[in-house]
Amino acid sequence: MRRVRYEVNGGPEVLFTEDVAAPEPGPGELLVRTEAIGVTLPVVRKVREGAEPMPLGGEVAGTVIALGEGVGQFAPGDRVTGLCFTHGYAELAVLHSAMTSHVPAHATAVDAIALVRSGLVARGAYEAGRAERGESVLVTAAASAIGTLALQFAKSGGARRVVAAVSSPEKEAFVRELGADEVVLYGDDSWGESVDVVIDGVGGELLTPAVRALAPGGRLVAFSSVGGTFEAYDLLVGGKSVIGFQMALIARNKPALYASWRDELWELHAAGKLRTSVAAVLPLTEAAAAHELIESRRNLGKVVLVTGQG
Repeated sequence: MRRVRYEVNGGPEVLFTEDVAAPEPGPGELLVRTEAIGVTLPVVRKVREGAEPMPLGGEVAGTVIALGEGVGQFAPGDRVTGLCFTHGYAELAVLHSAMTSHVPAHATAVDAIALVRSGLVARGAYEAGRAERGESVLVTAAASAIGTLALQFAKSGGARRVVAAVSSPEKEAFVRELGADEVVLYGDDSWGESVDVVIDGVGGELLTPAVRALAPGGRLVAFSSVGGTFEAYDLLVGGKSVIGFQMALIARNKPALYASWRDELWELHAAGKLRTSVAAVLPLTEAAAAHELIESRRNLGKVVLVTGQG
């Protein structure tokens, strides 16, 4: 089978395709013939900035072809999506059954990649912010796969004002179409009228203006793997809160809630009430181009690799 790998950290140019033997599923695992693979900013950053090379894991969708010991809820031929913690940029990938779910008949593999993981994070982060009807919500990285869905959750949740924070003015029309009432740029001196909730997937230097954008009593939900720092005094003077959110904790500690959110995503998608955005669909062999697209911040929505299977 073909897979994409890298041997030294660096930019997209360090990625290469190789032919290797097929992996085998262990206990509790499934072997999936991949059709679509999601490219995420955390993986792109690990390639460039990581301490050492690591397998390119992440979200995949495809068809089950073999089962490991103890897997009872799936069968060969099932269409599934899930997280791969080893080599996901590959024609065959191993998924753990606990992090895998079925793809409904009405959806494609690309639909699954654009909706499930990004939608779960957007849904969970919005929930963590405890936004009430009539409050205002600001979403950073608003043109990303997660951001586009978070905008829609804020709008459908009754926010009186939804603000999109983006990196360039070229993204304004796109995020307004998805529900943003206002658009601000990261480098603006002010992000305008303060908001009750900020959903932040960028972190780093953006945390300080994000905290300052909060109204008294406001809440910032941080889910970026980058982290970042800010002045605690900025919280104290306005009675503001910063809430860390990680989807893996929900999956591990509240599996019923995790499953209900996932089912809700598919129901909303099927009813046309939740729109996914796909910026590009590229062959697996063009993984470097996919990484470059994300690093340059030119993507409007999800970037997906496809294998040509299925």
